[in-house]
Amino acid sequence: MQTDYCIIGGGIVGLTIARELAVRFPERQILILEKESHLGEHASGRNSGVLHAGFYYAPDSLKARLTARGNQLLRRFCAENGVPVLSCGKVVVASAVTDLPRLDALMQRGLANGVELEMVDQAGLRTIEPLARTVDRAIWSPTTGVSDPQAVTAALQSDLLARKVAIRTNTQVRSRRGSTLVTVAGVVQAGHVVNTAGLYADTVAKWYGFCDDYVVMPFKGLYWYGPPSAPRLSRHVYPVPDPRNPFLGVHFTVTASGGVKVGPTAIPVLWREAYRGLTRFKLDEMGQVLTSFPKFLRSDEQDVAQLMRTEFPKYSRRHLVKQAQRLVPTARPADFSVRGRPGIRAQLMQKSTGRLEMDFVVRGDTVSTHVLNAVSPAWTGSLAFAEFVVDTMVANQAA
Repeated sequence: MQTDYCIIGGGIVGLTIARELAVRFPERQILILEKESHLGEHASGRNSGVLHAGFYYAPDSLKARLTARGNQLLRRFCAENGVPVLSCGKVVVASAVTDLPRLDALMQRGLANGVELEMVDQAGLRTIEPLARTVDRAIWSPTTGVSDPQAVTAALQSDLLARKVAIRTNTQVRSRRGSTLVTVAGVVQAGHVVNTAGLYADTVAKWYGFCDDYVVMPFKGLYWYGPPSAPRLSRHVYPVPDPRNPFLGVHFTVTASGGVKVGPTAIPVLWREAYRGLTRFKLDEMGQVLTSFPKFLRSDEQDVAQLMRTEFPKYSRRHLVKQAQRLVPTARPADFSVRGRPGIRAQLMQKSTGRLEMDFVVRGDTVSTHVLNAVSPAWTGSLAFAEFVVDTMVANQAA
């Protein structure tokens, strides 16, 4: 099989890059290869669905540059394709006086990124979200929203098929052989390969001489959903995050249908698709994680000891909800009894320092392009991120 562009991985990033290529180059052939039976089976279909506003990220980062625009583009795409978006907004609350300097720094960072934010006092918070509690003040983000990731994936699939993009599921790419890709269904000759393989992006990148300095470290995210008797929040409620780690902490998320869930965790796991029990266990992946973990534990870049102490106990639903009670005191463990689909975060780590990469990472040349770190808010920013990636591809071709 021959194609102009071959995209490895049918998650949100691969789909939106395929769409951007089809919009810019409608005469070229585009092929998406997905190893699962359906698109978006991993992180893209298991994330919170939150449309982030873009205020968490360093002003000079790709995340800051692309999230706000991605929020707007995704809302527009959803409106044009009949996918509901709930414009619920979000509050970020302080659980202790010691959180306030970080809350203020977060506010300044958001304003530097051009995000619409408001600092409200306790009375203002009660007006916006009566069930949330804070110490002294909180941040109100009106442009944060939520949608259904699976509905967005289905809409993107329909859009791509209408644009004559070829999609092949159940087609795992096993290796590279010269200028071709070897798959379970045969060989693919591609003019340019786009690697959006998520948990295996580093593996694919190494076939092309990229990513020797990084390795993917998998972290499991768990959510618990509340039945109708659970607290009926009208806004997302988040804590002040620890800026040393690329995780936002346990929070309450309003779902696109108006329900509520609590989570996620950020628990290190020993293989890349460790969703439940020993499913998809791979001995070589466990060996890789165990080999990389000592460097992560010794890293000065993040507070790993604190991360370990706080994350592993969250396997307990009771403990998880009790931690979240600092944000919404009326929440009870009994209110959240429905286990959500666990997700695995494909978090890139620098091998030499053990540092977890905070920003998006894209590398490539005239032959291939590799999306190595596309963790949250990649779902929100996916359409804007696709513009950036295709711009990068075009620039590499012209160089």
